Order: sequence, then structure tokens, then C-alpha cells
Amino acid sequence: MHPRLDFYKASPEALKAVVQLENYVQNSGLDRRFINLIKLRASIINGCAYCVDMHVKESRHDGLSEQWINLMSVWREAGVYDAKERALLGWVDAVTNIAQTGIPDSDFEALKAYFSDEEIMKITVAISTINTWNRLAVGFRSPHPIDQPAAAA
Repeated sequence: MHPRLDFYKASPEALKAVVQLENYVQNSGLDRRFINLIKLRASIINGCAYCVDMHVKESRHDGLSEQWINLMSVWREAGVYDAKERALLGWVDAVTNIAQTGIPDSDFEALKAYFSDEEIMKITVAISTINTWNRLAVGFRSPHPIDQPAAAA
């Protein structure tokens, strides 16, 4: 895969706007576990290798279990997510796949059972923000970094 363009250089003003959204999400008061869930799940849906790689590493750094991370792509069948996380995962799926889902009332009601209106707004902005990053990285073919293999013990 060859990069199409470097979006960091192509339009600094456009990137500045996306970074401002990202800064808002990071400082919104949302639990880090939920931010990781949103970013990782949306990136999986969107097929963004760059962002999946990044958000798996961030999730590990924030202390989330390997099983929690590894089963994200099959969350509906996985028993590692609590009811609040499952409601959030459903919302991430619905919002990210808006053209297919139309964001059904059932997904909103499930989310509403666990989160306030203010939290739902912050969550939805976080979903929108990672979807923007995914579209930039996938659209412009941003390659993920290749980790150096660990040395044998």
C-alpha cells in the first residue's frame, strides 16, 4: 500500500480542526475505557489498520485486558463486555454504519439506560471524531508503523 498524500502537510488548517475535536474528546471527561472502546470499535468497522494498531496499543497502555481488546471485533458473542459497554458498542456500530442502520431507536434506548444526555453527546462526538480520523487514514492510505520484533530471550 502506498500513501496517497500526507494529510498532515496537505492542509494544516483542516488538520487543526480535526485535532481540536480530538483534544475535546480527550478532555471531555469520558472514561478512558469508553474512549478506547469507541476508537477501537469504529476503527475495526472502518477497516483502518493505522488506527486499529494505534488504539490496540493505547488500550493495552491503559490497562485493558488482551481478551477485552482481542474480542472487540466479535463483541456480540463475547462475554467480556458488561451491559454498559455493550450498549456503547451498539451505539458505536449504529453511528459508524449510519447509512445501513439509520441509527435505530433501540440502540439509542440501550445507551440512554446507562448514560446521561451530556455523556451521549460527548460519546457521539467521540464516535464522529474517530470516524473522521479513519476516513483520513484509509482514504489517503496512511501506513501503520511496523513494530520491531521482540528479541528472543
